[in-house]
Amino acid sequence: MPKDQTVPALKAGRPKKRGSRRLILVLLFFFLILFAYLFFQSPLGKISEIRITGNEIAELSQLGQASGVKTGDSFFLVKVEDVKKHLLTVKAVESVKVTKTFPGLLNIEVKEFPRAAYQLGKDGRPEVVLADGNSYGLKDKAFPSDRPILTGWEQGKAEWKELARVLAAIPEEQLSDISEIKPYPNVFSDRIKLYTRSRFEVVTRISLLEEKIPKLSYYTSEFKRKNGTTGILTLLEQDRGIPFPQASSSLDP
Repeated sequence: MPKDQTVPALKAGRPKKRGSRRLILVLLFFFLILFAYLFFQSPLGKISEIRITGNEIAELSQLGQASGVKTGDSFFLVKVEDVKKHLLTVKAVESVKVTKTFPGLLNIEVKEFPRAAYQLGKDGRPEVVLADGNSYGLKDKAFPSDRPILTGWEQGKAEWKELARVLAAIPEEQLSDISEIKPYPNVFSDRIKLYTRSRFEVVTRISLLEEKIPKLSYYTSEFKRKNGTTGILTLLEQDRGIPFPQASSSLDP
């Protein structure tokens, strides 16, 4: 190689560009983290309203507490399935639908078990008996008149649960004349006695209620027409009636 020939110097521009890119990426990542933090801490990232609908038995305050969520909680961290699970621990609640609407709205729609009847609780307060056999304290201190009162029952027994299920399936207008239902077992463990507001006593079975109750108003009015008084109606496989001053009467429709 000739003495006067020199080796060209290497360009040092590329390492500087790589360092600049790394710095830009670090700064970008930092600002993204900062933005996310500020967003989650801002009102836009929090629950600003909890809207609960569909409840008639359970109180709003109880449902709100049971949900496990409150205003100010993170909108994005609240899990819909967790809210559902918490609300299903309330005895009156049969199912729950939970939706989130940005920004800040948590919508809770509850479906309660149908009402079956009423009873006097151990603390002396009126309770509503639900279709699944559970009872729930009423907000008011007086019994409503839309469904009968259950007396003398041992809550939790098979007959109790079946009675609750059957009564919940019967329309309110068909139960309006029945004021009270109590157990009246003999060879049939599900035999019951009903007391009506029209001053009749009715003996039947839980297993026959859905068949007999729709005909009850016909039976009572026909009995009064024939006898001029009220009495005891036995609505089993065969239907018959006896006025309170004893004398038998046919009840054939």
